[in-house]
Amino acid sequence: MKQEFKPYYVVIFTSTHTDSTQGYSEMAAKMEQLASEQDGFLGIDTARNDVGISNSYWESLEDIKNWKQNADHLLAQEMGKKQWYSWYNLRICKVEREYEFRK
Repeated sequence: MKQEFKPYYVVIFTSTHTDSTQGYSEMAAKMEQLASEQDGFLGIDTARNDVGISNSYWESLEDIKNWKQNADHLLAQEMGKKQWYSWYNLRICKVEREYEFRK
């Protein structure tokens, strides 16, 4: 039986680090935990090598807006700009359809 698909949103955060990453891993873990407690949070995928990519998934644009304005998240954003990131790009996209393959 085919399941009904409900569109959702993804925040794609792509970044490069400075040489000063002290405290970054701890803050990233804290933000992931905090995000998971927010209304509308659906999940997160993260990969880091020379460039980091974090995709967080949300039920609505309003949920994303509320997360962006979270006080602890605002502090992490400020630390990122001051210390951890040499560059970042953020995209918000609506997911209309998805496919998955698994062996």
